[in-house]
Amino acid sequence: MSISLLLIPLAVAAVSARAAAVGADSRTVCRVQTRMRDSSLLAEALRACAAEVSRDGDDVVADWAGVRTRFGRDGEGIWTAHFTGDVDEPRAVEIVRAVDAAYGRQVQQAVLARLQERAPAAGLRLESRTVTPDAAVRLVFAVEHA
Repeated sequence: MSISLLLIPLAVAAVSARAAAVGADSRTVCRVQTRMRDSSLLAEALRACAAEVSRDGDDVVADWAGVRTRFGRDGEGIWTAHFTGDVDEPRAVEIVRAVDAAYGRQVQQAVLARLQERAPAAGLRLESRTVTPDAAVRLVFAVEHA
């Protein structure tokens, strides 16, 4: 079986997303909103979802037992996930949503690392870091006196 999903950035209006879908081949079965932009973070998110990840040119390829997904972008930066193997539309959407959630966690970790790295140069000292049950992270910084 072969299924393609058009992954629509959250910031893209539905009208332009629909226009992008018109040029897609007949295998595109649905559109799924996503926050994904960075292919390196996408690769890390796929690994976090237990995929074996490789690159094929600009595409990111993920392999799970019996399922292969090729993530690629068009000229406007719209991602398409093309699934082959033992997968149907609901499972493909479920995989994309799980990858999108893992991508969000990768973004969160990257932002936290940058904040902690840049804090001393801004005259800040990290006093505490708390992770809430919903995985939100609260950082408390103290202002260093000059």
